[in-house]
Amino acid sequence: MPSSAPRQLALISAAQILAMGLWFSASSVVPALRAEWALSTQGSVLLTASVQVGFAAGALVSAVANLADRLRPERLLAASAATGALLTLLFPLCGNQFWLAVLLRSGTGMALAGVYPVGMKIVVSWFPGSRGLALGVLLAALALGSASPHLLAGSLPDWRTVLVVAALLALGAAVLAAFFVRVGPAARRSPPWEPAYLVTMARDRRQRLIALGYFGHMWELYAFWTWIPAYATAASQGSVSLLAFTVIGVGGAIGCLLGGALSDRFGRIDVALVALAVSGACCLVSVFSFDAHPAVLGTLLFVWGVAAIADSGQFSAALSEAADPRYVGTALTAQTAIGFLVSALTIQGLPVLADTVGWRTAAPILAIGPLLGVVAMARLRSPAVAGARPSA
Repeated sequence: MPSSAPRQLALISAAQILAMGLWFSASSVVPALRAEWALSTQGSVLLTASVQVGFAAGALVSAVANLADRLRPERLLAASAATGALLTLLFPLCGNQFWLAVLLRSGTGMALAGVYPVGMKIVVSWFPGSRGLALGVLLAALALGSASPHLLAGSLPDWRTVLVVAALLALGAAVLAAFFVRVGPAARRSPPWEPAYLVTMARDRRQRLIALGYFGHMWELYAFWTWIPAYATAASQGSVSLLAFTVIGVGGAIGCLLGGALSDRFGRIDVALVALAVSGACCLVSVFSFDAHPAVLGTLLFVWGVAAIADSGQFSAALSEAADPRYVGTALTAQTAIGFLVSALTIQGLPVLADTVGWRTAAPILAIGPLLGVVAMARLRSPAVAGARPSA
């Protein structure tokens, strides 16, 4: 490992923390927007899910064009963070023009498709032999950054200030990426354009099973993160903003670091399987703890927050090792794109279901994803697949 690798990991992680606050910058202030704009539940859901859909669209375009492998990733990251910041700065100026707001949030999601997957590509170039922990650190940064708007919403005077501060932080990420972040010595030279690599991924059983496990993980994760405030409010929890930050940011960071460290020692697939099983169990147990003492429910949500993302870095590390080394960035971007498209379904569907049957009964539907992920990981551990050599 090069001596500058830890410094670069710190810089990339700092950029992720600063930029990923854009993700939930609007979602964290939905209650204020509903009051000021007279938003319906469906409007709130669409505004929230538009980021996921925009991210998926941007990531698919990036994957087909092989942008993360054919462009200088640090410049792509910087440009993407700056674009997301600009669109977020424009959001408070759109008044109550709902469809303009949705368009701006979709554009922000598209911009973030050049931040998170590209960050993974850069990290892999610095840590070819210890990707689990390195990607765990990056995912911990993503969790803290994604949770930061909830902390801002609880401390700043109004929703417009929350978005402006999130945008300024993202501009800081752009500066870090442009002037200080560099790719590592393991980075490959720009390969030829290969739009059919997505087909190659789908045909390779190992890459396909890793992706299927990731899709099950994403069925749960972002719906859980997005609707924690609504769930906690329905369960009569206390400080909702602080609880959301603790579960998403603190719990998520612990889960990422713990999962990354354990995966380098015990294997990516085993750690992912255990994390999926624990988070799925938390989904189901939440039925019985919904009316419990706030400390009991808060503890369950925290454990859920740790487990729900502990497997994320393992899917990325496993795919980066199974994919063609020339197209690691494309593979990671494609997997992420489809995963976020899956998450958009649960983000939109969960609150609608909760309006019908209540949050206690609706939340366990998220267990479907971890269950399917466990099945995919169990198949991946079979001797025939586990013994297969990674793509050359």
